[in-house]
Amino acid sequence: MSMTDAGTIQEPQASPVRSVRLRAFLAILLGVGGLLGVTALALWTASGQDLDQSAMTTVTAGRDTQLTVLSVLGYVSIAAVAIAAAGAVALALLRGQVRLALAALAVIGGANLTTQILKHAVLDRTEFVGGIVAHNSLPSGHTTVIAATLGALCLVSPAWLRPVVLTAGSFAVTLTGASTVVAGWHRPADVLAAVLVCLVWTAAAAFVVGGGIRRCTGGLTFAVLGSAAALVFLIVIGVRPTDGWDGFLTSSVVLGSVALLTAVSTALMDRVSPQE
Repeated sequence: MSMTDAGTIQEPQASPVRSVRLRAFLAILLGVGGLLGVTALALWTASGQDLDQSAMTTVTAGRDTQLTVLSVLGYVSIAAVAIAAAGAVALALLRGQVRLALAALAVIGGANLTTQILKHAVLDRTEFVGGIVAHNSLPSGHTTVIAATLGALCLVSPAWLRPVVLTAGSFAVTLTGASTVVAGWHRPADVLAAVLVCLVWTAAAAFVVGGGIRRCTGGLTFAVLGSAAALVFLIVIGVRPTDGWDGFLTSSVVLGSVALLTAVSTALMDRVSPQE
């Protein structure tokens, strides 16, 4: 409260709540631009194909490690999508947020459908003479399942739960994406494209829902901690550079890039989620 010149008491004015829509719109542009760039480089240039293929073979794993990695990927299924969707919707409804429940469903369904359409009906891997010839595997479906779930949970989670969601979610996305690379199922560009698809859908859902900007900090920190923990886990279970110490720098750049983009995208999903 404050006193005016006339001696009357004046209530303080509430700070205006800024909408998430501008932030979400910018995230959409960033996600779409990144997706187009990754796709063009990895699918339609000889140097990009060669780089992406080489990056996939920078790390190796023994039999026991491969079994562990495959067991991780085995949890990513249609049933996992259904459970994740139900959990996100239930959380939103418990908070009385029907709009966010619908937005969570849109992110999970839309991102997974987009990945399958892009991979099987839209994108094609150009054949270069002397280059790498293979069917298109971009974006990664396994990574999309987990990253879309994370995007949905970012939308519906209350402030007190968000550090857990960001840390655990970033860990899960990085572990899944890196595991597909270690297993030889996907190239790094496939993983990056999947994360970007999910970022676009999360930002688009936030744009439609609207609402005030969340007043919180530390999202990037939690996301980086989760992604870094996933890399440590892979090292602990036995993932190693293919060329030994000579390949340490290259493999670190490859897996580090996957982890860093995941962490940044996770933080952006958090930043565009509306305050409810």
